Amino acid sequence: MYSLQKERVSRREHHWGRLGDLPDRYVPAMPLLKERVDLVVEGYAADTEIEHAGAYEQETRQTLGLGDETPIVMVSSHLSHIYGAFHPSPFEQAAGLVIDARGSRIGDLVEQVELPFDADEDLLEVASYYRCTRGRIECLAKQFWDGDWARPAGLGCFYALLAEVTWPGSEGDGTKVMELAPYGDPDALGLPDLDVRGHEVHIPPAWTELFRHAGACGEGPDGGEFRRTEPRDGESRRTGGFEYEPGGEEFRRAANLAAAGRRAFERALLRVVAWLHAETGLDALAFSGGAALSGSANGRLIRESPFRELFVPPAPHTGGTAVGCALYGLAACLGVRPRFRWTDDFLGPDRDEREIEAAVRALPADLYVERPEDLTAALVALLESGRVIGLYQGRSESGPRALGHRSILGDPRDPDLQDYVNLEVKGREWFRPPAPVVTAEHAERIFELDRPSPFMQYAVAVRPEHRDLLPGITHVDGTATPQTVERESLPFLHALLTAWHERTGTPVLAGATLSGPGEPPAETPEHAIQTLRETGLHALAMPPYVIRKREEPPLPGA
Repeated sequence: MYSLQKERVSRREHHWGRLGDLPDRYVPAMPLLKERVDLVVEGYAADTEIEHAGAYEQETRQTLGLGDETPIVMVSSHLSHIYGAFHPSPFEQAAGLVIDARGSRIGDLVEQVELPFDADEDLLEVASYYRCTRGRIECLAKQFWDGDWARPAGLGCFYALLAEVTWPGSEGDGTKVMELAPYGDPDALGLPDLDVRGHEVHIPPAWTELFRHAGACGEGPDGGEFRRTEPRDGESRRTGGFEYEPGGEEFRRAANLAAAGRRAFERALLRVVAWLHAETGLDALAFSGGAALSGSANGRLIRESPFRELFVPPAPHTGGTAVGCALYGLAACLGVRPRFRWTDDFLGPDRDEREIEAAVRALPADLYVERPEDLTAALVALLESGRVIGLYQGRSESGPRALGHRSILGDPRDPDLQDYVNLEVKGREWFRPPAPVVTAEHAERIFELDRPSPFMQYAVAVRPEHRDLLPGITHVDGTATPQTVERESLPFLHALLTAWHERTGTPVLAGATLSGPGEPPAETPEHAIQTLRETGLHALAMPPYVIRKREEPPLPGA
């Protein structure tokens, strides 16, 4: 299985697809596309690109050399989501849930579902509920919305609007809203819970008025303004232009809004999940859609929902639907039972070792390379000295989170690490904690986690006795979103964590995505080297090499 998002090639974060991408970007990056193709499955959400479906088909046939006998099939958005979540899950049967802001139009659905009376074909799916087995995926119900942002409906719309009023232009990214929420008071603004009616979620007037008055960059809920500013000279690595300074009134308002929004979102999610459990009577849940990126909500699902098992794929957002399209093609179109399972997320193009050798030979004068006899020992020494390093190896992650192939690593015991990574490397908001990377065999001792979490799906409590020892990964509310590392799937990272544990007494490192401010994760060796040069990283591990700067930045806290 291969998966590659356009942003990894174009280097523009959240870069949407357009005509020309297949011949200009994907074929050069993925040589397998030059081999024989038996079936093409395309997925569309509520995007204007569906108006060009005919042009896309023509471009696909011409680029891949397909004859008229090769079928090109279209699959609707939520169906591709659930195929990408359930079929690669460990479950033989499960309930399925998809929540996002804008799925497909009723007129473009390719699944059977009971529709509202006299439903307009332009209504959009915003939540879908399923009963899934290996032989059949049955849609039980959907919530629809008319697409008018003046009267939003559904948890996905709420999640996107909450992000937009806090960070205008954030592409609906609610992750940082959930990370900001623990700093706020959910009762301060007097905002209500969402209105849940069975499987449907409606947004009360108090929230819609807030969203309407705030607009893209308008006034906050109590008259304060959520400012969007351009970075000043020398501040290109600060917060992407958004300055919620600690302790300020602006920060207080934003944090209170995030806290109220997170509570309302999670309470409503728990209620619709309880409805789905009552409808299916099943023990397992496969959850996908953009809303499934919320680690704090997923953590509450495993603790508080009636489902005993939960699976969230590593790329539950729109960028992960290509995998669902491929699995739909196998199962629904070709009648082949998919064997692919989400055991890891390394679906990017195969890396040719010659690419790494060429990149190392072409290093600029401000960098130098070493080839240690014991690479893990060399990296442990760098980390123990306070240095923050990048790790580039193998195929890239398909989802938005670094899971050991495109990662930044640091010492979680260092109280200055979070500020350093956020301000000097990532150029992001100061309150966002790096995530813990922990050997699977020691995870339960450090975290209140009773299951594997290989894709950083769940926010859980750091056990109280470890919080002060691991300030670099412990959030203000005592939680973290760990990645559990198995020797079989990540042998090099597991060996590094094991050596780090032997040296320091902790099996945990702090992790973040190998990228600079506002950039997608590094895809090629050249991208990784560029990230080293342009950020506060101290070194880059590119097995078997370590690349260092001739003039190092100061260490965290210096």
